[in-house]
Amino acid sequence: MMAGICCGVVGEGEASAAIEPSASRTLKRRKMELLTYKFIADVAVPTPVAAAATAPVKRQKLELELCPSTIPSPRECEGGGSVESCEARATKDAKYNLACENSAPVQVAGKEGSQVEDSKYGVTSVCGRRRDMEDAVSVHPCFSKQEAGHFYGVFDGHGCSHVAMKCKDRLHEIVKEELESDKSASSSSFSSAQWKETMERSFTRMDEEVQAWNDSDKISNCRCELQTPQCDAVGSTAVVAVVTPEKIVVSNCGDSRAVLCRNGVAIPLSSDHKPDRPDELLRIEAAGGRVIYWDGPRVLGMLAMSRAIGDNYLKPYVIPEPEVTVTDRTEDDECLILASDGLWDVVSNDTACGVARMCLRARKPPPSPPRSPGSDDAAARVGADSAAESSNKACSDASILLTKLALARHSTDNVSVVVVDLRRERQRRLS
Repeated sequence: MMAGICCGVVGEGEASAAIEPSASRTLKRRKMELLTYKFIADVAVPTPVAAAATAPVKRQKLELELCPSTIPSPRECEGGGSVESCEARATKDAKYNLACENSAPVQVAGKEGSQVEDSKYGVTSVCGRRRDMEDAVSVHPCFSKQEAGHFYGVFDGHGCSHVAMKCKDRLHEIVKEELESDKSASSSSFSSAQWKETMERSFTRMDEEVQAWNDSDKISNCRCELQTPQCDAVGSTAVVAVVTPEKIVVSNCGDSRAVLCRNGVAIPLSSDHKPDRPDELLRIEAAGGRVIYWDGPRVLGMLAMSRAIGDNYLKPYVIPEPEVTVTDRTEDDECLILASDGLWDVVSNDTACGVARMCLRARKPPPSPPRSPGSDDAAARVGADSAAESSNKACSDASILLTKLALARHSTDNVSVVVVDLRRERQRRLS
């Protein structure tokens, strides 16, 4: 059955009786007016008995798939016929979702006893229509004692997945080491210039580790070994956000992107590094390289981005230096979206923010439990936990819906999306 069916209002026998010719036109009109219809576009609706029998099972199965303990490895997309398994995951019900909710928000004491904000986010990463999964996602709440904030990263590999996976495993640790190297400084006192230097050093160290790792011949069971023994033709983009109570620090290298939704307005916090971007084109040509148009602009006709971690065979034209933006947080901030170009190739910044905003507003925190004398602290904790759970689900819903939208618009790349809730507690209560 398709659009325009009656969902559980009348039985099949009653429905057929309602549309039989009647001797009285008035009686027929009265019968039709008593029926309430629920219209569903292009969705097959089971009978009430079948729906009741299958709903608990489907709900339980979906919950297990939406909340794995860890984000699955890209290798999981390659086994058992990668094309078939990934496309099946992207088209059958919600089974394509590889989301990981932060179902247990972390709250720890920051510097000088201050409380660090809970990390509320949702992650979805899918293979999509690609043969291999080369994206990786990194989320580390309260990742540094020196840094009263949270680390989020999206890495879009090309050539193979191992550079993206290396960035996922190591970049947050390198940033942590750089932040904690100055024992006298705190993140709240960091200037924009200090943040820029810190993140640039971190990305440079990450690139050096990737190069040394490639040269060490320690990479095993990797399909790119069949192409280049030292994996010099493998790299990854990196868009990283460090979210503190006061600032949002975004470092971008490549064509992944970070977008802030502030009071309903989409604000890009990064700029894609494409070879035909005027300043990037001048830099490449000044280094002795060329941008050749081969299915779009490419460095030496090969790589469709001008900055990346790895890609040793294209140095010095392709560099790992990130562009860093430092944005002060405001009461109007709603959410931050980090995603690979699998999303941004087919979804605009405004559309992505509109979808995320809709999901955040759709899930309102449950009402606070009644308080009794002497139980204020316990009630406050319960209320905070309920609000955090609602926020996590809203972020997860947003990341899932954005991924579905990208696939529906025929994105041909892997799609990875991270949605971070930036609303303050006061705003969350008012929304």
